[in-house]
Amino acid sequence: MVHLGSISGQQLLSRAVHDLVRRTRFPVAFGGLVEDHAVRVTSIVGARGRSIEGLIVEKARGLGGRALIEGRPRLTLDYRTARGITHDYDRAILGEGIATLFAVPVVAAGRARAMVYCGSWSESAVDEGAARPALRIADEFATELRIRDEVSRRLDQASSGTAPDADGLDGAAREEVRESFAELRSIAATVTDAELRARLTHVEQRLAAVARGDAAPSDPAVQLSPREVDVLACAALGATNSEIAAELALRETTVKSYLGAAMSKLDASTRHAAVAKARRAGLLP
Repeated sequence: MVHLGSISGQQLLSRAVHDLVRRTRFPVAFGGLVEDHAVRVTSIVGARGRSIEGLIVEKARGLGGRALIEGRPRLTLDYRTARGITHDYDRAILGEGIATLFAVPVVAAGRARAMVYCGSWSESAVDEGAARPALRIADEFATELRIRDEVSRRLDQASSGTAPDADGLDGAAREEVRESFAELRSIAATVTDAELRARLTHVEQRLAAVARGDAAPSDPAVQLSPREVDVLACAALGATNSEIAAELALRETTVKSYLGAAMSKLDASTRHAAVAKARRAGLLP
């Protein structure tokens, strides 16, 4: 079975740290996952030297440790003289020559899962415009962690089911996969970042592949729009038009329009027939 939780936290961390340098004004970025109440720095981009390598930031120690226990970002424009934090890590931070340092915790499901930092070698004013991209990257990282955790949880439940059918999923497991698919479609519909939305779409495709046992779709010529798939995914769970509208933040008339278009493309006279044909085409799990 394809395990959709296989993408590691380290891979997500690496993406986030690279994005910090690419999408903010800060020339150096680094970060680590939270393990045993400490941040272990494993990803670094833009550093001039190697003093940050292997850094372990303990809870409540240094700027990041303070951000970790507070669960909110912390900023210092002059790290060397910063008050209100311990200076346990001066050798690493000042050794890199960092003056301005911004530490942002990645909070998912109510707890800090990682810490990302961005900094510069000179004192730099950090206004809302400069801070916003870093906060957005941390939020995207947290969203991906939550999605990865949920997919892993649901597929672990699916893999523990008994009496599997021909594709390896029992009835309860299949419903878990279908609910997960619909939930991911709903989440993806609210994501504005194109790259993150594309990654979510890739996960959805893999989830549909799990449900059909990695079999090739029987009718790959059928093409539905993303919103038509969203509506059908909800309809497949038995949701009414009004419930679909509430879930996807659409008007009920818009839901009817998408549903009608999908039925037409699938040559189906009812929503139930449309769902069945979409599954045979590999568009739904």
